[in-house]
Amino acid sequence: MTDRPRISARIGGISESATLAVDAKAKAMKAEGRPVIGFGAGEPDFPTPDYIVEAAAQACHEPRFHRYTPAGGLPELKEAIAAKTLRDSGYSVEPSQVLVTNGGKQAIYEAFATLLDPGDEALIVAPYWTTYPESVKLAGGVPRYVVTDESTGYLASVEDLEAARTERTKVLVFVSPSNPTGAVYPPEQVRAVGRWAAEHGLWVLTDEIYEHLVYGDATFTSLPVEVPEIADRTVVVNGVAKTYAMTGWRVGWIAGPADVVKAAGNLQSHATSNVANVSQAAALAAVSGDLAAVAEMRTAFDRRRQTIVRMLNEIDGVLCPEPEGAFYAYPSVKGLLGREIRGRRPQTSAELAEVILEQAEVAVVPGEAFGTPGYLRLSYALGDSDLAEGVGRIQKLIGESA
Repeated sequence: MTDRPRISARIGGISESATLAVDAKAKAMKAEGRPVIGFGAGEPDFPTPDYIVEAAAQACHEPRFHRYTPAGGLPELKEAIAAKTLRDSGYSVEPSQVLVTNGGKQAIYEAFATLLDPGDEALIVAPYWTTYPESVKLAGGVPRYVVTDESTGYLASVEDLEAARTERTKVLVFVSPSNPTGAVYPPEQVRAVGRWAAEHGLWVLTDEIYEHLVYGDATFTSLPVEVPEIADRTVVVNGVAKTYAMTGWRVGWIAGPADVVKAAGNLQSHATSNVANVSQAAALAAVSGDLAAVAEMRTAFDRRRQTIVRMLNEIDGVLCPEPEGAFYAYPSVKGLLGREIRGRRPQTSAELAEVILEQAEVAVVPGEAFGTPGYLRLSYALGDSDLAEGVGRIQKLIGESA
């Protein structure tokens, strides 16, 4: 018995969230008094709107919220989420087709756990958000990657997807707008991908959490709306975190076929029971209200988007496509690898990120975390002055090596 591993193979094989790790390191350095500027966490720098906070404060005084509530979510919140989904994307679901979860991460894990049997494959477009493959593996599935790059705007074509599909493929993970690249699929490409998935009998998990953060001429398009024939095999994941600056409140949801939602709810009933009632009350105020707050945030993000892209592209050896959604820039830094920077010659983007943190006191996330070495992810969900100062430090550091 003593020779057995202390940690199970299933959990031992899971990597720490790279984005949270970078954010934690940056905060630790700040606590030591170092003037670190963090581009690591995908977290709006705005406070949660006052009317949402007030709804939560009132909920604290309601005795019914001091007790267990239905594991799948407050009935009034599920009804409001269904109404919000129809309003914002045109996707019509009944409240019984909604499961309220502890943030988007739990929604993603529970969806995979519900859909995947051991050995089933999930297609994931890289660069990908770090949680997707880990959740697939936790559910017993096998992630298969479809690698894209800046030459296609980080968009995967039907031909790319078909080349990766095997007889074990069961789920396509479809994300638009994308974390980490900010890529947004145009409506015609959404239709093509959805029809391809329908033709091959695949399930689709589509993450729509950045639905309201699109810029310029880009438009958000919901896949089950564009391709109704696949709606019965589509699971939509969403939440209040990004739209309403509520990352810490931990409220997400699954919307999809009733049998899948019911099964995922059974899992949640044993894993966590209900989401904290005060957070659910806050989410109810958020999704029932208008979108004025997100409109203000989107204006700020758009301004920062243009600034960060311009400043990154001014660095010799950096190529940064203009993101069309979310709040991330994903520049290629292949032209910097091997260049001497203050006595170091980073050979990988991970090593380059270390040099930037140590020498410029700027925290960025290397592309290795997202399945594509040679890139960096910078979140521009931080104040304008910090953004300009942080990228300016990187410009100065790299400029020394030119």
